[in-house]
Amino acid sequence: MTSIDIHELVKNYGRTRAVAGLTLSIRPGRVTGFLGPNGAGKSTTMRIVLGLDRPTSGTATVGGRPYARLDRPLRHVGALLDASAAHPARTAHGHLLALAHSNRMPRRRVTEVLERMGLASVAKRRVRALSLGMRQRLGLAAALLGDPPVLMLDEPSNGLDPEGIVQLRELARGLASEGRTVLISSHLMSEVAATADHVVVLGRGRLLADSPMETFLKEHTRRRVRLRTTENDRLRQVLADGGLRAVPDGDGRWTVDGTEAAHVGALAARSQVPLLELADDPTSLEEAYLRLTGPESEFTADAQSKGA
Repeated sequence: MTSIDIHELVKNYGRTRAVAGLTLSIRPGRVTGFLGPNGAGKSTTMRIVLGLDRPTSGTATVGGRPYARLDRPLRHVGALLDASAAHPARTAHGHLLALAHSNRMPRRRVTEVLERMGLASVAKRRVRALSLGMRQRLGLAAALLGDPPVLMLDEPSNGLDPEGIVQLRELARGLASEGRTVLISSHLMSEVAATADHVVVLGRGRLLADSPMETFLKEHTRRRVRLRTTENDRLRQVLADGGLRAVPDGDGRWTVDGTEAAHVGALAARSQVPLLELADDPTSLEEAYLRLTGPESEFTADAQSKGA
């Protein structure tokens, strides 16, 4: 199995520090969501892993080797950083065929990934004539071309229609279930929450979190219960006696922070307060992320240390 390993990675652009001593491993067999405010260092880190930027110090390897030393690299790492990177005058088929030839891959592989990404009908269309969503699919097809053990995708759902987003989600999970390493950088919290089972968060080029999704949500969100009753005053008093505070949410329901539905239900039952509804409020990745990073400016780089 192949992992992405980053050790004490530093990247400076003159006086600007984009990555500041970053150490982490992106492991196989799971989808890792790569999160952070604009300027946190995510794109710079991915570019260094792919050999597009050189680190000031530290290392970034794939399967124990720098990307530049990989023979036929598309067979080791599939990446989507910019869907507009394809030459606009080439056809979709021609773009993938050039990549296949450069990595000594059979021509049939081009047809396979075009079909897999729903591009067979536009294979002869020039890239400049493709919609944003189609170009995004083409970028994903290029990432899959070498059947690599590692996938690195930056904002892969950009421009995709709902069907394409669902396909991407299933694709990422399927690849991870095969034991591949899948890293997805995105600002769409709902998609990361629906796809990833591990989260890495950067801020100012430093590691803020590296944990399973469930653990991350528990550590950075408050437990919360939503309920509804016919006896509001009694409910508030019962909860107050139990050290809890019920807050109306405006639609006849109440919200209680810092507890679970089972505990609230027991308190209500003990005092014979009828409950028409009672449920734990699902934790949100967006809420957990914002609680960790705070105002965006807090974890983005300042004039002396701004990074991508």
